[in-house]
Amino acid sequence: MPAARRRRPAGLIAAAAAALAMLLLAGCDRMAKQAKDKSYETRGAPSEAAVEPAVGSVARETVDAAPPKLDLALLQRGRERFDIFCAPCHGRTGDGRGMIVRRGFPAPPSYHSDRLRTASEQHFYDVISQGYGAMFAYGPRIAPRDRWAIIAYIRALQLSQHTDVASLTAAAREALP
Repeated sequence: MPAARRRRPAGLIAAAAAALAMLLLAGCDRMAKQAKDKSYETRGAPSEAAVEPAVGSVARETVDAAPPKLDLALLQRGRERFDIFCAPCHGRTGDGRGMIVRRGFPAPPSYHSDRLRTASEQHFYDVISQGYGAMFAYGPRIAPRDRWAIIAYIRALQLSQHTDVASLTAAAREALP
């Protein structure tokens, strides 16, 4: 008799669980058909506040057609942004041996390769903006003027490694270590 009593509550629990499952499933159909706002759906004209971009945001369509004037401030800004966004993979000198690579991730190309030394500034701008290969797009993270600053700094890195000493002025040659 005690064994039979134990079986009945188990059967009762199973029946209650099945009934609860049926009730929950019946509710799903009604939930799918109920009125609700869907993602990216608007009702009527959007308000002006909804159209205004957030302060400091970078629009996808924003393109700085021409690079800014090259000066020391632009190079300093480029170095700062390069060290933050590029050096972890590309290395501080642009050799493609950054900290991420030393941790086992694939190495990016060196900026000192012939292919990248002859690449246009627009190529670098597009790669920073849209990504390339394993590199993801930095367009939403880096303002257009900062992209140009990074490119100017990359060019300075390239010149630092591939300038013929004979082509330097006498004053520049004397300043070399």
